[in-house]
Amino acid sequence: MRWADRVGRFLKPRDLHVFMTVVEERSMAKAAERLAISRPVISRTIANLEHMLGVTLLDRTARGIAPTLFGKALLRRGTAVFDELRQSVEEIAYLADPKAGELRIACTEVWAAGLVPAAIERLSKRLPRLRVRLEQGTAQHQFNLLRERRCEIVISRLLTETPDSDIDMQPLFYEPLAVVAGPQSSWSRRRKLSLSDLVDAPWILSTLEAEAGSPFVEAFRIAKLPVPTATIFSNSLHLRISLLATGGYLTLVPGSALRFGPGAACSRRCPWHCRDGICRRRSSP
Repeated sequence: MRWADRVGRFLKPRDLHVFMTVVEERSMAKAAERLAISRPVISRTIANLEHMLGVTLLDRTARGIAPTLFGKALLRRGTAVFDELRQSVEEIAYLADPKAGELRIACTEVWAAGLVPAAIERLSKRLPRLRVRLEQGTAQHQFNLLRERRCEIVISRLLTETPDSDIDMQPLFYEPLAVVAGPQSSWSRRRKLSLSDLVDAPWILSTLEAEAGSPFVEAFRIAKLPVPTATIFSNSLHLRISLLATGGYLTLVPGSALRFGPGAACSRRCPWHCRDGICRRRSSP
């Protein structure tokens, strides 16, 4: 297929870049300032694109300029075009020097506090000139970054058994959620502890951990015990570690975060872990 047949002589990368900048800034004036060109040039570029494609690409809203349905399609494909170009440069650099390059990872705070740094350290020993860029946020934010081609890998808990069709999901490992208390808490000092002893405890949980069907909820349901009500809802591992130090709370922490993360020295496992919907006593306390 010839270049002209692929609208190559009509749709220029520079014009596409201008359009994408306007969408990002939600303003032609701000886009002009960012690109160091005049506003009339911005307006003329957008008008030419709309004339060529025969559709309206942008709408004015109360919050600024927003892409239309057609604009969103062009934005999505334009993002893919520029990412493919970026990856081609990265691939060439990798072919020239297999131990160099850049890897962009998105994950939550919990994984960034334990498993991911351990993996990066091991990878850096094999590839000392590798650059790693880490983005943190909620699971939804992470997958948006992946769809926008702003990262190559998302490390996350399995949120659903049927991921979206545009996401390739691979299980890395299965690990239990450890029931954790502070070193000074009464729970960490008790030699015998049953699941029923934890029902009335002040718990720190995330919204996912407290949802119906979660390993935490299922553990108490299977044991025919009331499900504890969380005293504090938070996804922050740092907040959990700080509150555990007071000795007044229990929480759940992935085993890898306890092994590799900063909380190992200021928290202790209770003799229980939750996995596969069942809370089990560990074989060794």
